Amino acid sequence: MTSDKPPTFEEALRNLEQITEEIERAEIGLEESIARYEQGMKLVRRCRAMLDKAEQRIQKLSATDDGQLTAEDAPELGPSDGE
Repeated sequence: MTSDKPPTFEEALRNLEQITEEIERAEIGLEESIARYEQGMKLVRRCRAMLDKAEQRIQKLSATDDGQLTAEDAPELGPSDGE
């Protein structure tokens, strides 16, 4: 993740899988494993926040009569607050 732009859900998942593989292979030291674990936990929180937003959008779509979603009803998926 070298870009200033937050990763998409799919990018975050790929990064999380890579971190998991690195830790499981035990080819990195303890300190690096801890740093990668912290990085992974940030990605997990980001993915959960994105899934929560998506679920809210789906619920709002399902609740409307015509199935239309308005901008004020459900904001676009984006970076979660606090990151």
